[in-house]
Amino acid sequence: MKRIASRDARLPIIRAAPSGTSGFRRTAPVTQKEDQKVFDAYANDDDVLNVQGDALTLTNGTTRVTIAGTLELTRDKRGLAAALALKAALDDVVKKLQADPHLPAKVADEPDQKPGVVDNPFN
Repeated sequence: MKRIASRDARLPIIRAAPSGTSGFRRTAPVTQKEDQKVFDAYANDDDVLNVQGDALTLTNGTTRVTIAGTLELTRDKRGLAAALALKAALDDVVKKLQADPHLPAKVADEPDQKPGVVDNPFN
């Protein structure tokens, strides 16, 4: 999973460590303008954009973008940075939806198949 943190004017990107290792590694900080290009709506199933730490989380997916949390947009520079990060992510979502000529009326609910029954291994 790739995490994109959005707190201050300089935004660190945190990416999942390579396979076979544990934890996350931090890459070089980027500016807010560069970070906005990193969250590419509907591009993959592993990007996460955190606004103001973990206050609000946008989780990317190929069929849906999930927004979770509570975000206070205070009337200060921190609130402005959070509002701009949220706006940039949502603008990208809207742009992708409007540009899709084959946009379905409704995405199929996941999972596609009804889960099966598994025998209890402790019996």
